[in-house]
Amino acid sequence: MKENKYDDPGFFANYSRMLRSVEGLSAAGEWEAFSKLLPSLQNKRVLDLGCGFGWHCRYVMEQHAASVTGVDISEKMLEKAQELNSGPGIVYRQQAIEDITFEDSAFDVVISSLALHYVEHYDVVCRKVFNCLAAGGSFVFSTEHPVFTARAAQDWYYDAAGNRLHWPVDHYQEEGRRVTRFLDNDVVKYHRTVATLLNGLLAAGFRITQVEEPPPSPSVLEKYPEMKDELRRPIFLLIAAVKP
Repeated sequence: MKENKYDDPGFFANYSRMLRSVEGLSAAGEWEAFSKLLPSLQNKRVLDLGCGFGWHCRYVMEQHAASVTGVDISEKMLEKAQELNSGPGIVYRQQAIEDITFEDSAFDVVISSLALHYVEHYDVVCRKVFNCLAAGGSFVFSTEHPVFTARAAQDWYYDAAGNRLHWPVDHYQEEGRRVTRFLDNDVVKYHRTVATLLNGLLAAGFRITQVEEPPPSPSVLEKYPEMKDELRRPIFLLIAAVKP
């Protein structure tokens, strides 16, 4: 069964207090790099997989897209999206990412921000995205970096005084389910190697155009100095691909 942790009241309350939940894209350390991977959105039909509070949907329409459909499994997330980021051209749809069913060539751009590490069947999603994109369409997504997801602990190695010594990586080649702690809850994520993430796109028929492992931008570090340790290892992997 697909996990929907975000409709748990306690978990949702904790998520709602995160900086990126409160302040939107400006508080997302990877946003500057992600936005540079996007094609022109003017007059485009856009699909946002795992849209959450709808910040990306709002941005898409600010770039004069024709329309955007935000998909999320969580009823609470979509209620918040309607509250914060609704408007002409934005449609929200409650559905698991793996279960999307759209007509062939229904969209010109598909985006997904930090959602695909919750998806068990990544290859299925790649094929579905490929089919619902028009020829020449773009698929741009971010996911937690495999260096970050390899160990279920997803934490630093500390010395006796509590100082962060290094980020341990283990069981990297053992792909699959990880039960991690996030916002004081057990959450199921799926670890995949970089090769699997890239090859899944290629097998679906995509041409990969760019791969990024962005550190927080200088402006983000200036605003949120507590993110300085994100320079020591990658936390995000961003991939842009096109349908030939």
